[in-house]
Amino acid sequence: MSKPLKLTDKTFEEEVIKADSDKPVLVDFWAEWCGPCKMVGPIVEELAGEFEGKAKVGKVDVDSNPEVSTKYGIRSIPSLLIFKNGEVVDQIIGAVPKSRLKKQLEAQLTN
Repeated sequence: MSKPLKLTDKTFEEEVIKADSDKPVLVDFWAEWCGPCKMVGPIVEELAGEFEGKAKVGKVDVDSNPEVSTKYGIRSIPSLLIFKNGEVVDQIIGAVPKSRLKKQLEAQLTN
């Protein structure tokens, strides 16, 4: 089963911005100490498996990667951004049910 990519300040550009442009990229901005992030984490892992080959799923630890977090104005976590063609096309802030994340990611597959 596919696992989310561990994204860093160094790999973000290559893995997300220059990614396979026809596939959406779901990026989970999180931190080890964040309670709601721990609730979203397993959902993100499941989505990585379910969308394997259709979308890319990654995680950014905001404490270790301040550049990317600052660039995208991440002020509260968990924040999940969906990128397509290198642009942010959707955003989810806070712990939300898997059904909502899945629906928003699926919407980008058809666009």
